[in-house]
Amino acid sequence: MLSRVMGLVRDVLFARFLGAEAATDAFYVAFKIPNFLRRLFAEGAFAQAFVPVLSEYREQGSLAAVRNFIDRIAGCLGSALILITIVVVVAAPLVTAIFGAGFFLQNPEKYQLTTELLRITFPYLLLISLTGFAGAILNSYEQFAIPAITPVLLNVVLITAVVFVSPMMEQPVFALAWGVLVAGCIQLLFQLPFLSRLGLLPHPKVDWQDPSVVKVLKLMAPAMFGVSVGQINLLFDTILATFLPADGSITWLYFSDRLTELPLGVFGVGIATVVLPALSRQHISSREKFSKTMDWAIRMILLVALPAAFALILLAKPILYTLFQYGQYKPYDVLMSSASLRAYAIGLVAFMLIKVLASGFYSRQDTRTPVRIGIIAMVSNMGLNVLFVLPFHFLWQIGHAGLALATSASAFINAGLLLRALIKTDAYQPLSGWMRFACQSGAANLAMVVVLFGLNYWLGDLANADVVTRVVSVTLLCVAGLSTYIVVLMLGGMRLRHLRPAV
Repeated sequence: MLSRVMGLVRDVLFARFLGAEAATDAFYVAFKIPNFLRRLFAEGAFAQAFVPVLSEYREQGSLAAVRNFIDRIAGCLGSALILITIVVVVAAPLVTAIFGAGFFLQNPEKYQLTTELLRITFPYLLLISLTGFAGAILNSYEQFAIPAITPVLLNVVLITAVVFVSPMMEQPVFALAWGVLVAGCIQLLFQLPFLSRLGLLPHPKVDWQDPSVVKVLKLMAPAMFGVSVGQINLLFDTILATFLPADGSITWLYFSDRLTELPLGVFGVGIATVVLPALSRQHISSREKFSKTMDWAIRMILLVALPAAFALILLAKPILYTLFQYGQYKPYDVLMSSASLRAYAIGLVAFMLIKVLASGFYSRQDTRTPVRIGIIAMVSNMGLNVLFVLPFHFLWQIGHAGLALATSASAFINAGLLLRALIKTDAYQPLSGWMRFACQSGAANLAMVVVLFGLNYWLGDLANADVVTRVVSVTLLCVAGLSTYIVVLMLGGMRLRHLRPAV
């Protein structure tokens, strides 16, 4: 939560000091490329492949085997990342032409700036992926706090860069690019003492023929695609957004995505991170416990994701006015961002469910099923982009919102197929009580929506309100909505004991 709140503060300051213009579009593309690959290596495919195998070694009870495994994974992962980093830094113009195709074809100045920024930001991939590797080890040993708080350091560095360094530079976005690189170094160094305390500080050894390395690679290759379909779709949105004529399209999508990431990162990733090691062990010891853990995780996701999605849809403008409409970020930017925020919020439930449902496959070392489903979802997203973007752009001039809506729709396809596959293979069978849970959740969400809609109408438009009025109004809306939701859940019979895992 602290990490996400600091990230929100960071984005507020980005909007205040940089606004939504060509240079910020260039920075977000240059930052999104290593960030996208980070989620594949650090939070996505690597973690999903590495943690189950590490859990196997732990179950065997040999610390020497665990150390040997970690050393060889560290050597192979590190050497691969160094090679990738060197290639991309050297070939930055080509990489930018691929991921920022619209800049390359239509805006040479944006293209050149993005290329220069990418050369600075891309080594972050090496640093943060190794940080993710360290975090995966700590998570496997039930030490969740240190990996979870590490992103706070990135936000602290970037806040420092935008507030104190960027005003001194001719091109302010370069301060952010260098800040990304510095933050990567700090995050990696921060986790090493905690690994050392466990006696698991890696001594890298490159051995691509080691059976454990081969096993992780076999699991990782398809997982790299399957678990990261959502991120691939978001990156595809960014590529298409570079073709949109309006400066700011990428920035509008970025801020919308960041607000959606708040509940996703705090609860969706948090629950998935906690259940993956448990599911990996339960798959070996008890299929019944495995199914119960999945059932609990799905209910917890729905309990958080549904009200969060409704709140973001109803309160998109008030939230954006309060957080971002200062300095260089104008009312028009809020209007555009609110359209894409609502579109992303529609898919929030699916985005969060995918995190947990994918863990159900990777904990069993099944990487093929998510890949097949991921291909269907990605192809669907491409088709939906064509279906939504053109009419959204030509009829309402919000083509970027069409991109977001297509991503949300494809996420529901992905989540639905993952759930069906888990049930079909008998890996997960829903527990009793779902009808009662649905009635409780439905009543609470309906009551919250009514309260938020009425209160938002009563408070009126906040576009021209002063900062105090905005903050008080949004705080009132959030407190009223959350209180209504919790009270109605309790009136429906839900208690804290019902939220505990069933195992």
